[in-house]
Parts: sequence; C-alpha cells; structure tokens
Amino acid sequence: MQQKEQITDQELIVMCLQGKDSGYTGLYNRYARRIYNSVSRLIVHSGEAEDILQETFFTVFSEPEKLKGLVSFEAWVRRMAVNKAINHLRKRKIAFTDLTDMEIAAEEDYDAEEHEIFECRVEDVKRSINDLPDGYRTILNLYLFEKMNQEEIAAMLGISRITVRTQYHRAKKKIIENLKDRSYYE
Repeated sequence: MQQKEQITDQELIVMCLQGKDSGYTGLYNRYARRIYNSVSRLIVHSGEAEDILQETFFTVFSEPEKLKGLVSFEAWVRRMAVNKAINHLRKRKIAFTDLTDMEIAAEEDYDAEEHEIFECRVEDVKRSINDLPDGYRTILNLYLFEKMNQEEIAAMLGISRITVRTQYHRAKKKIIENLKDRSYYE
C-alpha cells in the first residue's frame, strides 16, 4: 500500500488563494492545536485562549493575499496569535513594570538546590507557572516556550530588556518558592 504524500503549506496556501475551503481547513487543522498551546501558556482561561485562536485564524484567512510568499505560515500565525494574547493582557490592565533603575540580582547567586527543585516534575512546574502573576507568566512563557530572546520580548511588551531579564528571574524564583512551599524536596 502506497503512503499518501502530505500536502505542503504552500499547496494549501494556493488553495486558499483560489478560494477553496479545503486549503483553509488544511492549514487550520495542521496548526490550530500548536497555536492554541502557545496562546494558552499566556492566557490561562481556556475560553479566552480559544477566542484568541479563532480571532487569529479569522484575521489570517480574511485577507488571503497576505499568505503569498510566506516562508513559514506557522511562525507568522504564531507571532500574530502571541501579539493578540499580549494585547488581550494589556486590555485587562496587566502591567509590565519597567525596572530599568532597579538593582538586578547577580547570576553568581546560583543555588544548586534551587536548580534541582526547578528541574522537578513537570506538572508541579506547570501548576506553579499558572499561579504566577500574568506579567511574569507572559515573560517566562515567551522566553522559554516561544523561544523569543529578551530584546524581542522587550520590544513586543514595550519595556526594557533589563525589565524582561529581571521579571524572568523573579518568575523563576517564585516558581522555586512555590515548589519549596509544597515541600516537594524535603
């Protein structure tokens, strides 16, 4: 039995440009779950995350001519969805405080015990991440899961790179404290 070749993103985009529903459906089915996962790391409420996912794909598909010449459909849509999630957080008055003038803890303060606790069971870490204030959780997720660098995050959120770095380290510290409070490693 011969294995069916998978349709490429470019072929699906051509179908979209021709107005064929199968192109839109193919792209949505291929990427919706992954994009939703990115959004849901920033927006904890599943209904709001689903709304942002739908709004993102609506925006993408309402102007199919913008699909022409895309190098990576997934990266483009993911960035759009992350931007929509951040705008959603801003509307909820989530503050990303600029800490430019504040002193930053040196990385020489590395604590092996804290590092070990940080590497503990994934579910405990996920729960701790979800318990973070929205600003910290957003920065942590953009850095760790969306693989954005500090400069990109700073530009996206309209804050300094130092603030991003500080809030990322504070988020890690809160996660570690949360895990210690659960007496995970006693």
